[in-house]
Amino acid sequence: MTDYPNLLSPLDLGHVVLPNRVLMGSMHTGLEETKDWERVATFYADRARGGVGLMVTGGMAPNREGGVYPGAAGLFTDQDIANHRVVTDRVHSEGGRIAMQILHAGRYAYSPECVAPSAIKSPISLFKPAELDEEGIEKQIADIVTAASRAREAGYDGVEIMGSEGYFLNQFLVTRTNKRTDRWGGTYENRMRLPVEVVRRVREAVGPDFIVIYRISLIDLVPEGSSWEEVVQLAHAIEKAGASILNTGIGWHEARVPTIATSVPRRAFAWVTRKLMGEVSVPVITSNRINTPEVAEEVLAEGCADMVSMARPFLADADFVEKARTGRARQIAPCIACNQACLDHTFSGKISSCLVNPRACHETEIPLVPATTRKTVAVVGAGPAGMAAAITAAERGHGVILYESSDRIGGQLNLARRIPGKEEFDGLVDWFAARLSAEGVDIRLNTTVRSDNLRDYDEVVVATGVTARDPGIPGQDAPHVFGYGDVIRGAPVGDRVAIVGAGGIGFDVAEFLVTGESPTLDLEAWMEEWGVTDPERERAGLMPEGPQPEAPVRKVTLLQRKSEKLGKRLGKTTGWIHRAGLRAKGVEMVGGVNYERIVPEGLQISFGEARERPTLIEADTIVLCAGQESARSLADALLADGLTPHVIGGADVAAELDAKRAIDQAVRLAATF
Repeated sequence: MTDYPNLLSPLDLGHVVLPNRVLMGSMHTGLEETKDWERVATFYADRARGGVGLMVTGGMAPNREGGVYPGAAGLFTDQDIANHRVVTDRVHSEGGRIAMQILHAGRYAYSPECVAPSAIKSPISLFKPAELDEEGIEKQIADIVTAASRAREAGYDGVEIMGSEGYFLNQFLVTRTNKRTDRWGGTYENRMRLPVEVVRRVREAVGPDFIVIYRISLIDLVPEGSSWEEVVQLAHAIEKAGASILNTGIGWHEARVPTIATSVPRRAFAWVTRKLMGEVSVPVITSNRINTPEVAEEVLAEGCADMVSMARPFLADADFVEKARTGRARQIAPCIACNQACLDHTFSGKISSCLVNPRACHETEIPLVPATTRKTVAVVGAGPAGMAAAITAAERGHGVILYESSDRIGGQLNLARRIPGKEEFDGLVDWFAARLSAEGVDIRLNTTVRSDNLRDYDEVVVATGVTARDPGIPGQDAPHVFGYGDVIRGAPVGDRVAIVGAGGIGFDVAEFLVTGESPTLDLEAWMEEWGVTDPERERAGLMPEGPQPEAPVRKVTLLQRKSEKLGKRLGKTTGWIHRAGLRAKGVEMVGGVNYERIVPEGLQISFGEARERPTLIEADTIVLCAGQESARSLADALLADGLTPHVIGGADVAAELDAKRAIDQAVRLAATF
């Protein structure tokens, strides 16, 4: 008997039966562009071995002008087909199935060669696209069909045709981007002609015994997007044209509504997919912010979809399905939707990975093999770096003792998990606890160790983290001044607050102080906050009155010394969410300041090197978020005693609270013991 009867039930597609209802959704990892096909094959084969029912690759360009960026991977030559055959053969050898996504970026292509239905520049691209003529449109169709045929030749079990997220085919569907007056524009029948023709001709080319998934945008979340009536009309036409499956796409990339970040409620858009159920006879897949087998099972049990797409959860844990199937769900590494190592890397031109699992996409670079010699390993500090090092070392067969001076594991994660919108960190700490227990790590809480306690270990890892930096502001010892840790733990805070420091911690503290009940835990409240509604009620699912956030709990002023825009150094794909959210709550953001003095009435500041425009920020409470310093006293003592500890995480480099770097450093280190 399984805990997930719906999730783990087979899905019959006619010519093939999938073993379960789990799709590993498409992700642009950058692996194919490395041209290291053994590395690509290992990534997908690991996930096939982990039990996923069907995988979809990152988007493969059908031609140069359709690539997301110059040099984007595709199946252009016989050698490309042979290279991809390495991947499909490995996947099949593990009993898996894999489809290739065909992605034409249209005006989203980061290239001067980009093309689109109309010459309208995207707000997220530097390049204005060329408007296609009739011959150009025919070329795009033919190239997509050729890509599908080559995918079959390369051994893929199917293709996914990308028709959502504001990419090429989606651009033809809406008047926002399609101003044409010929047979490819104007009426909706004309505007949907291209995606329907693409699916029809792909099916004709690949035959009946090949999976054809169409990624359909169910809620565009941009002005002038599709109405629900149009979405249903398109779904009917795409089914008739020969699609095997409809996969849900949510929002355009240029939408000002977050769709997959950690502050988005779990399964936030499953209700949209449910609206399509019964409208078509082919299976329908739901997606976005589904990251545990419990959530996936619930979605399927409620009839929201026939299948569930999870992408980033398979970066976090290749064995997601197998662990769910064998009763080890607590050991599934959780996707916390932070975007820091996946999407932020993708949009920075780096190979994707995962904050929780730095081996993702780096499996051949960081092999975890049993140790040839069992060592005794002491790890000091049970924050993310220390826990990751302890788990990895123990997993390889070493005897590990983890020392922690406080009464709980987690370190700074225990602060992060209290920030509204970061509730996923609860699951992350729980997972660390489950893995430490499963690997038999000896955890010693409330224990402060000295250098002489660590002499007899084979390896000593110092992961003692950071301490708050002292900004040295005159008057900071006043009773209405607190450090960020004190505030998050519950120190009394007044109605008017000035925050010193606008890095990631400053933004988190501001969110903590202006938010009452977290909208991340209340889908209706979250939709109000971001102006999302039923697309059957309003075109594209946008409320006409716009976002309606709850009133802020406090008046907050966020300050920084740098004169640059506040939040500039936040995550590439999530920074805008934090800035927009705080602005909507009335947070005032002030840069280029000097902190002159803290007085009973608030914080005295000035501007610029000349210390001009003296100003009083009236505040009942001042919160210090002025950065961190490495807690290195133990490391320094060990070095002074002639020992050679490994110093990782914040104890090594105090750059904000960088769990991504800390965990990566820890896993890479422990892999060498």
